[in-house]
Amino acid sequence: MTVLDINDYPVPLFSEDTEKEVGQPEGAKQFLAAIADADGLVISFAEHNGHYPAAYKNLFDWATRIERKVYADKPAVYLSASPGPGGAKSVLNAATQSAGFFGGNVKASVSVANFYEIFDEHSGTVSDPSIIKQLQQASDSLTD
Repeated sequence: MTVLDINDYPVPLFSEDTEKEVGQPEGAKQFLAAIADADGLVISFAEHNGHYPAAYKNLFDWATRIERKVYADKPAVYLSASPGPGGAKSVLNAATQSAGFFGGNVKASVSVANFYEIFDEHSGTVSDPSIIKQLQQASDSLTD
């Protein structure tokens, strides 16, 4: 398994003017190459004020200018979590609804509410049996 951290793919703030100046940033090319190398994807979407975080959206926008099918039709599981009761469902819904436009092949999605109440950082375990079951089923869907 390879973990991709968007901080490892630096790109300038997207605009058409910047694109004309710099062309295709190396960070966006490397991000697309890492996705292309994957057999499947597990994407955990953070939510800021009900939307994608600016850093992710910026990298994603650059990537789509190079290759519209950013997710390369790879089988994927989409995840979201939040410390509150919403489970970051707004961003998860936006991601799953738009996936097809960007080569997303979403096999399952899981939203986890009240994350800090059910996740133990020290042991790396989830204590809620229903969430454990959802995560296992989502994981299994990658190989179906």
